[in-house]
Amino acid sequence: MIRTVIWFLFLFTAFYANAQQPKVLTNDGAWCWFSDPRAIYTSAKKAMIITGWIDKTGNVYAASLDPHSGKIETKKLYAELEKDDHDNPAFLELADGNILSQYTWHNGTVNGMGVIQNTTGQPYDITHFGPPVVFQPYDSALVRKYRKQTYSYANPFRLRSEQNKLYSFGRWIGFKPNLITSTDNGKTWSEPKVVITSKQLDVNNRPYVKYYSDGRSKIHLLFTDGHPNNEPLNSVYYCYYENNAFWRADGTRICTVDHLPFHPEDASVVYKATPETGKAWIFDIAIDKKGQPVVAYTRYPTNREHLYYYAVYNKGKWEDNRLINSGAWFPEDEEGKKQREENYSGGMTLDPQDPSTVYFSHQVNGVFELSKATTGNFGKSWNITPVTRNSLLNNVRPVIPRYKKRSDPTVLLWMQCRKYLHYTDYDADIVYRVFR
Repeated sequence: MIRTVIWFLFLFTAFYANAQQPKVLTNDGAWCWFSDPRAIYTSAKKAMIITGWIDKTGNVYAASLDPHSGKIETKKLYAELEKDDHDNPAFLELADGNILSQYTWHNGTVNGMGVIQNTTGQPYDITHFGPPVVFQPYDSALVRKYRKQTYSYANPFRLRSEQNKLYSFGRWIGFKPNLITSTDNGKTWSEPKVVITSKQLDVNNRPYVKYYSDGRSKIHLLFTDGHPNNEPLNSVYYCYYENNAFWRADGTRICTVDHLPFHPEDASVVYKATPETGKAWIFDIAIDKKGQPVVAYTRYPTNREHLYYYAVYNKGKWEDNRLINSGAWFPEDEEGKKQREENYSGGMTLDPQDPSTVYFSHQVNGVFELSKATTGNFGKSWNITPVTRNSLLNNVRPVIPRYKKRSDPTVLLWMQCRKYLHYTDYDADIVYRVFR
């Protein structure tokens, strides 16, 4: 009897431990969190995820994942772009089921500058991605006015209510968020428009933006004054695009597209930074069942305190509550050198089907682990359960793929780092776990 119980406990422990182990998508991949969606579910009847990464030698890849069978296919999109995790690809399903991918160099180098895109020739099939096409969103008047031309990040979307018109956002002319559109599935693009700028033009100021769309009529923007390294009172703002204009959370209009740009303070203020509460940075945005924005962001009372916050726009105000102190930065320190990215947190992602669920990376016993948090009262209280524990490697930058259908299983993807000194010096896997 005792032997039977011991054997049962051994099998149960072994099964549980194996069940908790993530599955490997690639042994060489990294991504940042400002080129998105970096993972999407397709509209195919059979559940399929499309995602991508950049490896440690600078090759850009796309991959498809069948979450039920575990089948993985990969396709190299661009060879030796540059070693920089800002260059990961973002993905969009077109109306005909083909997949568009966009990515950039980080600002631009001697090797190249601009937005790069690949498009599949067969629906849902990443093995049929065509060759890369490089283009530079450009307007001579904008360049003269804003005095800077760089290209970082790409965030493509499609709006069904506008006859499947494509929108793509990135940090381009003026070092500011820009917008371009296409009415021919990305074959050609409009001239760019600067979307957000500081009142007094500063070519070194760069607002950071997270975008979300359900693909119908709206594109939601969560953004900051700039980079927390440069803005001691970096605050958090929200607005959305719909019907040729940008709108605050309460539905009042900021401006039409023809009257862009607007200033951060023209939008809805989610969090106004103070010296006491700390500057901020952003991680994710989604929409709840009532159509209201839900956001996840970080406050830094000090650079060693990364406090995760969760805010929901409810009945005309922001319900803004703390989730957890996640610890300090996750990049490794180099002896005798100042940490260059003190505000790189482990990261958070909202479940787009149910944004009352958050997956987040935080320090546990000196290692960045993942946990799942759920709330039923706008973040006033949380039920937290572990996703990873007793890990040998840091688990960071989680993401739930966008455009998830109710029939799709919940899949969490993240980076598992053997080394991360800087966004140009990393060695990591992309791993995943299927929850249902």
